[in-house]
Amino acid sequence: MSRRTDRVGGELQREIAAIISGELKNREPDLKGLISVTEVDAAPDFKTAKVYVSIYAASEEEKKRSFSILRENAGLMRHELAKVMRMRTVPSLTFLEDRSMAYGSHMDELFASLHHDEDEQ
Repeated sequence: MSRRTDRVGGELQREIAAIISGELKNREPDLKGLISVTEVDAAPDFKTAKVYVSIYAASEEEKKRSFSILRENAGLMRHELAKVMRMRTVPSLTFLEDRSMAYGSHMDELFASLHHDEDEQ
């Protein structure tokens, strides 16, 4: 990625996070849990952007519903971005679940259980 793509990706990440925590939470009462925009990967032509989000919710059902709401409102968020971003073309947004936190947590548990097994021997 170029420096410009990185810079725009970072700006998109901040603005999308602000839209989710403000405008979208107000419009969608079913949007629950702690939602973090972990990364935005913008295409070099800025026509598309992959938005990676991590959602901590009370239940798996709540998490799926919140993720669904994000996907359904991608157009609204793009429209809101157009108001604040100084870009000729605001990218269309594709929301993807960032599983790196869950993967890291799983690996920590595995290492802890291995360490625990060694202590018992």
